[in-house]
Amino acid sequence: MTRIKRGYIARRRRTKIRLFASSFRGAHSRLTRTITQQKIRALVSSHRDRDKQKRNFRRLWITRINAVIRERGVSYSYSKLIHDLYKRQLVLNRKILAQIAISNRNCLYMISNEIRNEVGWKEYTGII
Repeated sequence: MTRIKRGYIARRRRTKIRLFASSFRGAHSRLTRTITQQKIRALVSSHRDRDKQKRNFRRLWITRINAVIRERGVSYSYSKLIHDLYKRQLVLNRKILAQIAISNRNCLYMISNEIRNEVGWKEYTGII
């Protein structure tokens, strides 16, 4: 009986996996079984950390906005600013507000003052 030669499909699959793990250290870039395990682990970590990155940036933006808002008015805070933005139906997301807070604080002060004046300052001073 003649010998059956295997095709190149398995080799192609392995070389594709090896290219993914070429920057890994030690056996993680040399042994096929270890490479596949590390590839799965790397993809899981990257998916998890993309979600974590979105969370961290949102926290950073909120912190920046709150710090700039509280500089000017003691009784005014981030949560009240966002609430008033929604009342006025202004479409400014937190990323844009944080960029305004960093680059041009006076502009953010003007936005917050306009919102407070229109909504009514009595709500924040406690006068009914």
